Amino acid sequence: MLFLRSFIFSSIQLMTTVVFSLVGVLLWPLPFSWRYNIASKWAALNLWLLKLICGISYEIEGKENIPDEPCIIMCKHQSAWETLALQVIFPQQVWVLKRELLWIPFFGWGLAALNPIAIDRSAGRKALKQIIEQGKDRLQAGSFIVIFPEGTRIPVGEMGRFGIGGAKLAVESGANVLPIAHDAGKAWPKNSFIKYPAKIKLVIGEQIMVQDRTASEVNEHTYQWIEKEMSQLADLSKSNGE
Repeated sequence: MLFLRSFIFSSIQLMTTVVFSLVGVLLWPLPFSWRYNIASKWAALNLWLLKLICGISYEIEGKENIPDEPCIIMCKHQSAWETLALQVIFPQQVWVLKRELLWIPFFGWGLAALNPIAIDRSAGRKALKQIIEQGKDRLQAGSFIVIFPEGTRIPVGEMGRFGIGGAKLAVESGANVLPIAHDAGKAWPKNSFIKYPAKIKLVIGEQIMVQDRTASEVNEHTYQWIEKEMSQLADLSKSNGE
């Protein structure tokens, strides 16, 4: 039954991706806010389908911590679920992502229409400079910046090393960091086709202020907060028998 439900969801998700991506490309000449509005509708639709078909719902803690002004969202990366949820929970945003994602037919075309900061992760300092320069521009244009500091999805129960790009952008732009933890991996594990019924919990922390801090200090503070919250979420899941 889990396989069948997952198959139905994945099939519908693929179809909606093709449709929304083509619409996004057609809307490319229009303002970014229009294109983003379409993308967020796609994400909301897929979250609804996940609940309807796969029994995956979610709850949010700390929504009052979302600021009015754009900031740097640094989120735990454990699943594909958060790539949908962040678009629905937070205001207009752009993402730092690996440029190879833009080469995927349809999906990549849709991503390209959303003004991402698409980097070559092997480029080192050049990639870091790109994050800072383009990140400042996106912030000034009124968009939040989403960064997965681990750089890739990390299996449940593990923490990956944080790259410095998000913290460096925060310090150089003066935009604070908003840390995010969640336990989506229990419902949609890394590289798993099967989706498991569960209620995902996403926790939004208080802003981490960057004034008078180095990028390394901001990065470490963010890491420690997310690590602590992930441990608490794991304990909660165990107590609930998940």
